[in-house]
Amino acid sequence: MRDEVLLKPGSLTAGEFQQMMKHSQYGADIVSRIRKLKDIIPGVKYHHEKCDGSGYPEGLKGGDIPVIARIIAVADAFDAMTSDRPYRKGLSHEIAFGELNKNAGRQFDSEVVRAFTEVYEAMKAAEY
Repeated sequence: MRDEVLLKPGSLTAGEFQQMMKHSQYGADIVSRIRKLKDIIPGVKYHHEKCDGSGYPEGLKGGDIPVIARIIAVADAFDAMTSDRPYRKGLSHEIAFGELNKNAGRQFDSEVVRAFTEVYEAMKAAEY
């Protein structure tokens, strides 16, 4: 993806968003050339699919989305929400978890959100 799209401080145009949506296919194409990574290709390609079928690139729904993609979707969304971007400051972990839970069952796999939350809480408890 071009830096002017990735690092754009404002909203993307429709054309820029269409271009951005191609990144999952580009990533899958790159990974497909590395034999040892063949098992993660579905995770790379389908990590923007949503449980309600409104995602991309193919509009897969629920259990049709590979498990690895459902896991990557939650981790990627959490990272995106909590990281500073050119157009906004990262959200707190608490707010990000609220968003994951609010969208569990529609955007994200509910079981993956629950597992992600449990692991985060266990890691956080182990630090203290």
